Amino acid sequence: MIVARAFANKRYAVLGLARSGLATVRALVASGAHVTAWDAKEEARAQAPSEVTLADPLAIDLAGFDGMVVSPGVSINRHPIADHARKAGVPIIGDIELFALARAELPAHRVVGITGTNGKSTTTALIHHILETAGIPSRLGGNIGLPILSQEALPEGGVYVLELSSYQIDLTRSLACDVAVLTNITPDHLDRYDGFADYAAAKERLFTLQHADQTAVIATGDDPSRMIASRVAHRLVRVSAHDIADQTLWPSLQGPHNAQNVACAKAVARALGVDDEAIEAGLRSYPGLAHRMERVRERAGVLFVNDSKATNPTSTAPALAAYPVVHWILGGQAKADDLDACAPHFGHVKAAYTIGEAASMFAALLKPHVVVTQVDTLNAAVEAAARAALPGETVLLSPACASFDQFRDFEARGDAFRALVEAL
Repeated sequence: MIVARAFANKRYAVLGLARSGLATVRALVASGAHVTAWDAKEEARAQAPSEVTLADPLAIDLAGFDGMVVSPGVSINRHPIADHARKAGVPIIGDIELFALARAELPAHRVVGITGTNGKSTTTALIHHILETAGIPSRLGGNIGLPILSQEALPEGGVYVLELSSYQIDLTRSLACDVAVLTNITPDHLDRYDGFADYAAAKERLFTLQHADQTAVIATGDDPSRMIASRVAHRLVRVSAHDIADQTLWPSLQGPHNAQNVACAKAVARALGVDDEAIEAGLRSYPGLAHRMERVRERAGVLFVNDSKATNPTSTAPALAAYPVVHWILGGQAKADDLDACAPHFGHVKAAYTIGEAASMFAALLKPHVVVTQVDTLNAAVEAAARAALPGETVLLSPACASFDQFRDFEARGDAFRALVEAL
């Protein structure tokens, strides 16, 4: 794990003891910090090290604490812990900020931070893969993979590649990325922000934290991203899907959305000194990302694809575009009340199966355009789609929704889909 003398004898409160929260607690304790931690779930509290004081930070005086560490799932715009910490004069931070504070004690390294509404997971994983293919030590973390504080520090010359949600950016003050990447910005998480402008501003902070000698890579395929690019005062590389002419040699990177992801990854790799031959080798060997247009299996000529990572309509649209005849499973906890981003590809949808909280709303939206069945559960949707699909067709889980109505997260939803398909 990553430890730092900078945390020794300091006092931190930690709210939330899921993966990142528990990793944070363990790293702080190992660094010699005094930690008070809490989680509403008793089983989560039971995982805390014995050195930790268990107490709800809302119920104690936070004066004198050096930081109030919250998980990205805690909305600091709405949760009472934010006001409680501010009144005590305690900074509200996340595990990414602790990593940023520990950097001075780590062997010389660089950090790449990737944000955006869609495409950031694939771009992050792709950059990591290219670096490893090129023989450069790399760690994958942030909003993907293992919590960064739980991982071993890299040797000198290594690169930390971090996927960063707007929530994580909200909780850092000092992460200056050697290369910062923006894939795109479309409406998302508006339940957490006071409008789209606030959400876009959260993404933009990643670039305002950079220093003059650092590099911003921005895909300028949408107006908000172009506006952010226009305000970058340091080294800027603009990229576009149009920069990529041929994707035929990269089997796991098909479609225009992946062209943009590739353009971002290439720009980052070049900024880090990776030569084009090594970049091409990484692109050819990239295996793809779990839960993002993941080919689960072919059965009786029918392809089953897990795209559970698509948690909004804009993210779902590329998957619909990629397959000519689709049995589409969608629904969950809706982030929007429309499917407008998907509409250009309704012609690819032979049948739709709606699930979760959004089942009835999405069924009503789709009925004028495609055959739709409201089935409510993922199990029922997989069974119905598998019965109906013919050889050459695709059963696609691309929910266009968050998962929290029925699953712990999109990964659990994708794992459930994979298990259901493998059991057919």
